[in-house]
Amino acid sequence: MPLRDSPVVVMGHGGGGALSAELVEHLFVPALGTPELKALGDSTVLSLGGARLAFSTDSYVVRPMFFPGGSIGDLAVNGTVNDIAMSGAQAAYMSCGFILEEGTPVETVGRIAQAMGAAARQAGVSIVTGDTKVVDAGHGDGVFVNTAGFGLVPEGVDIRPQNARPGDVVIVSGDIGVHGVAILSVREGIEFGTQVRSDSAPLNGLVAAMLAATPDIHTLRDPTRGGLAATLNEIASASGVGIEVVERSVPVPAEVANACGFLGLDPWYVANEGKLVAFVPPEHADAVLAAMQAHPYGTAAAVIGTCVEEHPGMVVARTAFGATRVVDLPLGEQLPRIC
Repeated sequence: MPLRDSPVVVMGHGGGGALSAELVEHLFVPALGTPELKALGDSTVLSLGGARLAFSTDSYVVRPMFFPGGSIGDLAVNGTVNDIAMSGAQAAYMSCGFILEEGTPVETVGRIAQAMGAAARQAGVSIVTGDTKVVDAGHGDGVFVNTAGFGLVPEGVDIRPQNARPGDVVIVSGDIGVHGVAILSVREGIEFGTQVRSDSAPLNGLVAAMLAATPDIHTLRDPTRGGLAATLNEIASASGVGIEVVERSVPVPAEVANACGFLGLDPWYVANEGKLVAFVPPEHADAVLAAMQAHPYGTAAAVIGTCVEEHPGMVVARTAFGATRVVDLPLGEQLPRIC
């Protein structure tokens, strides 16, 4: 089993990088053995009773549970809503499961539940079933949350990581790296001179606006763990295309760039929770970009690159000096426990 030489699970296995990919592809996928799982998308699309359903689940262990711009509660709703949206579907119903550590204040649990309810109403999704477990003190970290959900995929929409094609235009919906820096600032008590707020948001409305411009969108992903760099590498590998990104076109806000420079981090590898990356045929790119920029969650959308036939499976960035550099898949995660 070609896993890296580690006999135990390490934090990097949950970081969205190479270690995560190896754990999933060489341990979980062979053990579970379903063809749907092998697609490795943010959600899977299933046929049931003549309908096409996008289905996804995710677990949230973020520390701290409350941070500028959000909490583990709205993050748990938005994350699953967004994973379903990356198949072009609108989440309709969700479940939620709570794992509570003995000794956690009930008021804290109540705040998280209230945040989940508010986020669900904003996203237009109903939480209809759930579960609660309590673990002994010292065997948890306050509150962990799992959510799952599903929605209908519109007729004529086929959005998958494998669908990226040479010539596709790569668009990002806004500033990257914001969520990870927001988490770090409160976790470590670091002051950056200005408060960085998480970008956690439901992206189903933005995706609907994009599909209204054209249903011919090849690939959508939300660059969460591992950031933009991991997402681009995953799509390049899944579709067998090369991806060329213009470095100066990637929107990195000044406060994120300054924080990452101070801490020795690369914003391309820092997590986002309210952004998406779209791969669109060139004839539809202008219409999709305009639709994104007209939506509140896409006002800073920008074209950052293209898909090419050269260097299949590899991501390269063109620097301001005209040179190119390879953008590797991260090994683990620069900032653990960001979702």
